[in-house]
Amino acid sequence: MSKQDGRNRLVTDAPVDDATATVLHVDMDAFFASVELLDRPDLVGLPVIVGHDSDRSVVTAATYEARKYGINSAMPMAVAKRRCPAAVIVEPHFEKYSARSAQVMRIFDRFTPRVERLGIDEAFLDVAGALRLYGTPWQIGTEIRRTVFAETGLHCSVGAASTKFVAKLASSRAKPDGLLVVPHAYTIEFLHPQPVSALWGVGGKTQETLEHRGIHTVRDLATTPLPSLVALLGPAGGQRLHDLAWGRDPRSVEAGVGEKSIGHEVTFGRDLTERDDVARELLRLAEKVAVRLRRAEVQARTVALKVRYTDFTTLTRSRTLAEPSDVAKRIHREAVELYDVLHRPGNRIRLIGVRGENLVPAAASNALWDDDAPWRETETTVDAVTARFGAGVLRPASLVRATPEQRAPHARQD
Repeated sequence: MSKQDGRNRLVTDAPVDDATATVLHVDMDAFFASVELLDRPDLVGLPVIVGHDSDRSVVTAATYEARKYGINSAMPMAVAKRRCPAAVIVEPHFEKYSARSAQVMRIFDRFTPRVERLGIDEAFLDVAGALRLYGTPWQIGTEIRRTVFAETGLHCSVGAASTKFVAKLASSRAKPDGLLVVPHAYTIEFLHPQPVSALWGVGGKTQETLEHRGIHTVRDLATTPLPSLVALLGPAGGQRLHDLAWGRDPRSVEAGVGEKSIGHEVTFGRDLTERDDVARELLRLAEKVAVRLRRAEVQARTVALKVRYTDFTTLTRSRTLAEPSDVAKRIHREAVELYDVLHRPGNRIRLIGVRGENLVPAAASNALWDDDAPWRETETTVDAVTARFGAGVLRPASLVRATPEQRAPHARQD
């Protein structure tokens, strides 16, 4: 869920006669919360939080009215309730979200076959081949928004640009319920005033590092000598952010392989309570998922985590990656971060699962950078050793230390 609350909204209201912004990023507005409001029209305009009404739960989604109080997904519910005591909390219904998502994606498919799905509520569309039929990118984006609302009752925001990165950034600035077109000639003019945190790969620690050096905006970063960025962030990180700051993103929109996924889950012989034990099991599952991804020659755009507690309460969380991956180290890192949002001391876990979702062919990945390259090289070497000498010859030390009691009586893959 985006943290955008609409206060910095920027839209293109008037038609733009431009044919260069053919990459569209369409993002549903407050998707889970908006789907719930379809059945609860009396709550429209109120601060609404989707999640379980328990102080040990976390926020699944929130309306824009709630976001203005600083409420965001993955926030502890207790914190959200303190920030907005008047918020209305509704239970999530994931089957409804999946059904609405499928309906929305079918609408996208009418405009172009080049649809790259990103999770349940967003997608990239390449509309270069649709200009003759539907008009300019502005007209196509306007018609997509109109059609989605007419057929589903849901609002979406659209960013149109010549690259995927700028299109995604444009859709976030257009939220909620807006359209922003960034013609190719205006890419730098649009990018450079943005805060440096707008760049993919700039999280909290990186932002702090950059701002400590006086780099607060994208322009600041773009005008910083590349050797200085490399010294500060490393070769991959420095080059990547430098390219993005100048609007360079050669990745094309790639239609994926639908909703197929690869996952493993395990039910424990005894409940787990310690975070380190769970993290170790997540590594075991991530390795299995990564091996199957590489064998199938696909990569996952989304990492999903499933946790079932001893009372059979089951929670799922997912995260879309900046770049698709088939590397266990990356999948494990994302899964652990997802788990850390859910972890509470004393929680007893009977099942945990990891999935790679929104798969794309490995050959189709046209990455602007590949931070996973060193890990991938190591893991493909292990694949080769395993193929020759059998499984278990090379294993991470943390898995060697796993105790027999933590092994599951049964595991499942799909």
